[in-house]
Amino acid sequence: MLLEIIATCVDDAITAEQNGADRLELITAITEGGLTPGIGLVEEVVKAVQIPVHVMVRPHSRSFVYNEHDIATMIAEVKAIRKAGAAGVVIGMLTPEGKIDEVSLVKMLEWTGDMQVTFHRAFDELEDQFEGLRTLQKYRSVTRVLTSGGPQSAPQAIPRIRELVEHTAGSELKILAGNGLKWEIIHDFIDQTGVSEVHFGSAVRYGRSGLKPIDPVELRSLADSLHQ
Repeated sequence: MLLEIIATCVDDAITAEQNGADRLELITAITEGGLTPGIGLVEEVVKAVQIPVHVMVRPHSRSFVYNEHDIATMIAEVKAIRKAGAAGVVIGMLTPEGKIDEVSLVKMLEWTGDMQVTFHRAFDELEDQFEGLRTLQKYRSVTRVLTSGGPQSAPQAIPRIRELVEHTAGSELKILAGNGLKWEIIHDFIDQTGVSEVHFGSAVRYGRSGLKPIDPVELRSLADSLHQ
């Protein structure tokens, strides 16, 4: 089981690696669902840890519908993140009609190189998630989808997440489940959904607050449980 942990600073990244995280999602503005971190932070985190660092590329939290200036900004960020040595980027964009903005996705994928690409929880706002999976499966650069199965939390969407896992079986695209997961229920959740990757944020922080540091004891307990 692969465990991805949200990091918002270098200390988070180091604590996460030391206590069992397999991969980092590096973001800023955690209370807004995650925005693009500064390139200085990206560079320092990549230098500080050995595990893969996947960086959020999201210019604002107004919506996942982006104009030409947003896309140009995101492409510039992808170029800088790639140069900094990150292992992946986390992106997502929608049309006003609630479909994946495939034109903008293609523009971004031209610059990702050999980085892995996660399509983030913009996926949970799609009108048709299965159509969305078919779209993403056309692009080998897109390696996973971060999803809670819809607008609700992941534990509330177990049947849908199971369907998404089944729909991607045999393909290169993985389902990364996140949002609302807690270590107390994680084994039942994995058994019922069949996911091979899970994503944790506030649940491994002091007071389960996104604004607090990572709790190393909480994270180590989770990681040991998942990796045993």
